[in-house]
Amino acid sequence: MFSKKLALASLLVSVSAPALAQTAGEQAISDLISSIQVIENQLKLSITLTNGAVGYATIGGVTEDDAMNGALISQAMLLAYQDAVAAVLAADYNTAQNAQELFMQQHEGAMANLTLAVDNLVDASFVINQALAVQELAAVADTRPEQAALQNMLQSDTYTIELGEVVAYNEAIGAVESYAQQAGAFMAAANNSDLTASIDSFAAQNNITMGAYTAVTYVQNIDEFIIEWGMDGYTSGWNGYLTGEMQSAADLYNAGVYFQQQGTYAGL
Repeated sequence: MFSKKLALASLLVSVSAPALAQTAGEQAISDLISSIQVIENQLKLSITLTNGAVGYATIGGVTEDDAMNGALISQAMLLAYQDAVAAVLAADYNTAQNAQELFMQQHEGAMANLTLAVDNLVDASFVINQALAVQELAAVADTRPEQAALQNMLQSDTYTIELGEVVAYNEAIGAVESYAQQAGAFMAAANNSDLTASIDSFAAQNNITMGAYTAVTYVQNIDEFIIEWGMDGYTSGWNGYLTGEMQSAADLYNAGVYFQQQGTYAGL
């Protein structure tokens, strides 16, 4: 909820300020999307130009100086993005009015982190997969020149798996698991009317402003949500509400296979 001035003399301000703040917040998000699209277009262009450059390189075509400059990310593009990020961070957006909204806010934040975690996992997987490409040459290396070529590949960091790369990959797996767990738990909590009613009742009885929470955590192995309202001096836990929502490794595997076959999670 946008903050409102209670003084009668400020009535006009308190009525108009939320609308202005909302407009500014929406504009900040719009600017962020636009700045991201500009940079995304540069990445897409770089892929197209790279494919062309590699193609010509294989047949003796000579790429001209600066031919790929069009795909560079300029200082102006970066500054526009950074300004948009700062504006979104500074905007005054609604805060949770009840437990369901609280959990949906947490869900959206966890999903944003999950997206980044998946991107990191893709990057880490790509690095290791490059090294695994050696397998193709090893499978046909039945002549001395081919075996020598295999040796040369294995002398390159690109085609060998290093400890740091394995650590990065394993950490990325852990991050995906953690944020997926949080996002799923917060969504399940938002949809659990018994849980949200209990939290709403607790907040009302103790005169707690729901949106003033300072931390929300979920511990899966004991199925417990812990909510802190630091400014009000309250911390409380709710457990046992999601026992029917737990998903095992086998469940994840089956869901992954289903998605690969159907291209959607609908129907799970």
